[in-house]
Amino acid sequence: MSLTERSGVENVPSSVPYPDADLLFLDDLLTSRESERLHALRQLFQERVRPIAVDYWNRAEFPFELLPILAEQNLVGLGLRDGSHLLTGLVQMELTRADTSVGTFFGVHNELFTAAIQSLGSDAQRRELLPDLLALRALGSFALTEPDSGSDISRNMSTTATRDGDEWVINGRKRWIGNGTIAQYVLVWARDTADNQVKGFIVETDRAGFSASLIGNKVAARTVQNADIVLDDVRVPYDNWLPGTRTFHDTNMLLRNSRVWVAWQAVGQQFAAFDVAREYALGREQFGRPLAGFQLVQEQLSRMISNATMSLSLMVQMARLQETGRLTMDHAAMAKSSCSLRMRETVALGRSVLGGNGISTDFEMAKIFADAEAIYTYEGTYEVNALIVGRAVTGISAFE
Repeated sequence: MSLTERSGVENVPSSVPYPDADLLFLDDLLTSRESERLHALRQLFQERVRPIAVDYWNRAEFPFELLPILAEQNLVGLGLRDGSHLLTGLVQMELTRADTSVGTFFGVHNELFTAAIQSLGSDAQRRELLPDLLALRALGSFALTEPDSGSDISRNMSTTATRDGDEWVINGRKRWIGNGTIAQYVLVWARDTADNQVKGFIVETDRAGFSASLIGNKVAARTVQNADIVLDDVRVPYDNWLPGTRTFHDTNMLLRNSRVWVAWQAVGQQFAAFDVAREYALGREQFGRPLAGFQLVQEQLSRMISNATMSLSLMVQMARLQETGRLTMDHAAMAKSSCSLRMRETVALGRSVLGGNGISTDFEMAKIFADAEAIYTYEGTYEVNALIVGRAVTGISAFE
């Protein structure tokens, strides 16, 4: 059901200036092949993902029907195969533009679990796991955060792994684990009791002692199946340890790239809010004229698209830094904090444009508005990422 059908708005123009809200002419930055790919994926996401997103969000259920559709597009590992960092980021943006929850599910599977296997796993792990992960026949999850530790997890991780002959015995609890109830594999980060270093371990979710319970009553990213995970003497083979993880510092590459992915999400969220707000303002009449004809509404739409475009400009440069191997955690933190801050203002403006209808998911904006809070918080809160930037420009850490 379209926004027009839900709201009763009639006579929405079939075409408007900048129909894709691309005021930067991004096609000029992509090859013709990449541009065609991006346009095709945008259309696919808008036609297949967005129309069902609100219903699944309301029910807090995962749309498994989308898995074969996404699999057909060979999106998992796109940047590792044939896509530039810019194209990869724009695809992440467009998926979130269609639905935050599906974008988050995909990011956890792709940017955190699959990327970890690819970059930190053994040759045997890559041979065994990657074919099914790339085809979305198997799903992955990433278990780092704990009930009592989020931003300080590197110092206070309580989950442990103890070697016992040819096995590891893992004990602990994890919280807010995306895909935790639907994944076949979870990458569990635990402190090796032998050397006190944090390492990564592949845990199959059907192992004895592993349990995952769904976190309910969320007001954001409701479609994402976040879990509380308990590991009670879970035994995994020694070879389930990712050999590329010997200390917590080995997670930096994953966390850095994940923050960039979430920054792209923050941009997509802004374009989603703009899409809905503009469509509504063009079709909704008050006092005998479209809302889009009122100066205050135009000012709000102008701020929304300006915020989104400025955020997108920053992310284009992040992609350039990735291409040349110069991206650091400082850059990633700046991208995540600044884009998510702009996003918060943008979605609030969008909710305002819709007036009272802006608090109902029937008009889509309420979902977008609420989901922004998840983006603002995960992969490092705004505040923590801002302090990483502050440390970078002053040389003084505010974490001590």
